[in-house]
Amino acid sequence: MTTPTPTPGIHHVTCIAGDPQQNLDFWVETLGLRLAKRSINQDDPSTYHFFFTDAKGTPGTSMTFFPWSDLPQGKVGTGQVSRTAFRVPNGSLDYWEDRFDQYEVEYDDRVGRFGETVLPFRDPDGLPVELVAVEIPEDDPTVPWDEFVPEKHAIRGFHSVTLWEADPQPTEDLLQTMGFEEVGTEQSAGDDPADERTRFAARGPVGKYVDVLPTIESSRQGRGTVHHVAFQTPTDEDQAEMRNAVQSQGLRPTNQINRHWFRSVYFRESGGVLFELATNGPGYDSDEPLDELGERLVLPGQFENRREEIEAGLPDVTIPRADSAEADD
Repeated sequence: MTTPTPTPGIHHVTCIAGDPQQNLDFWVETLGLRLAKRSINQDDPSTYHFFFTDAKGTPGTSMTFFPWSDLPQGKVGTGQVSRTAFRVPNGSLDYWEDRFDQYEVEYDDRVGRFGETVLPFRDPDGLPVELVAVEIPEDDPTVPWDEFVPEKHAIRGFHSVTLWEADPQPTEDLLQTMGFEEVGTEQSAGDDPADERTRFAARGPVGKYVDVLPTIESSRQGRGTVHHVAFQTPTDEDQAEMRNAVQSQGLRPTNQINRHWFRSVYFRESGGVLFELATNGPGYDSDEPLDELGERLVLPGQFENRREEIEAGLPDVTIPRADSAEADD
């Protein structure tokens, strides 16, 4: 078998929310991410699909949501992405704690992890999220969106995801097949139910880490949980190589599926977490100008002729807008 081109890291993370307006308000206004795409769940067009990113929709910055208002609360547990972490510039955590106080966001005490400082918090649906203070390199590919949060404090794409696994070894082997390298193990901190976590690193710099914890906790998918995590396979050739490598480990990847802004392959890793392999193109600006991203409901090709029906079934939402003073704070 040909060794696949290593993944650069996380492409996007897709989660389940409840009320769509509450989801928009929190991720745009409170956290300061850009609504780069307002679309539908292509497998359930009666539901929105929101994409929150940096200013340009750079791969490795997309936190996306399916807001299913009638879905019950989920429970984070084994076989799930238990935490999603974002990078913020060093020195920003005081700002974020003050902002969380202002917006009444539930957050926990800071913890140290692999030499970095982590601020855990939850979104309105109870989704566990973290901010990790890091040094942002001058050539970093992310472009901060500063409509609500000043550039010097803005979120700069993913830092990591944490996987809870009953038997970590097969998952760790898979990550190494995908191009992640084990970089260390340390005692867990915060509210993790396990004694230690093992970290794996991709080429980076954005979304480069996956942490694996051995734990047995009951889980239930629903509001406040991660639906799947996607990893970058930038080209179709990269994706085909990775798909073959995954299949050779006894897993069952789908054929390539066209998701309009990228092309995808899905599979469940041995512990039950849904993984996706996603190309980097054609990108979020392939069907609307960069300066107009998120302004309108975009319906991927085959759904456009059902626009009237689909729009009638979706709840009205309002995109939060900043007054010019706030971003200058």
